[in-house]
Amino acid sequence: MSTEYILSEATAARFAREVAKYPSDQKQSAVMACLAIVQQEQGHVSRASEDAIATYLGMPAIAVYEVTTFYNMYNQRPLGQFKLNVCTNLPCQLRDGQQALEHLCKKLGVDEGGTTADGMFTVQKSECLGACADAPVMLVNDRQMCSFMSHQRLDELVEVLKANAAKN
Repeated sequence: MSTEYILSEATAARFAREVAKYPSDQKQSAVMACLAIVQQEQGHVSRASEDAIATYLGMPAIAVYEVTTFYNMYNQRPLGQFKLNVCTNLPCQLRDGQQALEHLCKKLGVDEGGTTADGMFTVQKSECLGACADAPVMLVNDRQMCSFMSHQRLDELVEVLKANAAKN
């Protein structure tokens, strides 16, 4: 694990495009976009990259760290190719959200929060995903919402993701 993060010219250019969306005295407002850029490029947000973002935006490193740790969409460590977040908040819990999480963990042979040995899947519980009527719900790679995730649908999703990964 590298303790240094070098801000490439390409990354700095992407940061600059995000910062340009805000008044010049409010460039810190681009912190979430900059974190997303780093995560997209590296798969996670390291402490060193947080420090680089803080320097770029002219804000304290702790302020960037607070954003990273507050939102569960930022990965603070390398995760699997597919991050599977299963909602276990009360509405999903009442409609088998915890059982969905347990089923995925058992199917993939990991504990909650763990990553499969092949590095393909990380399974985590998440806070409310805002689709309570569709419970149980999950989010794949912080982008694709999946609803009504019965055990059968979970199994099918895992197989589709494996097949798609094999094609790439």
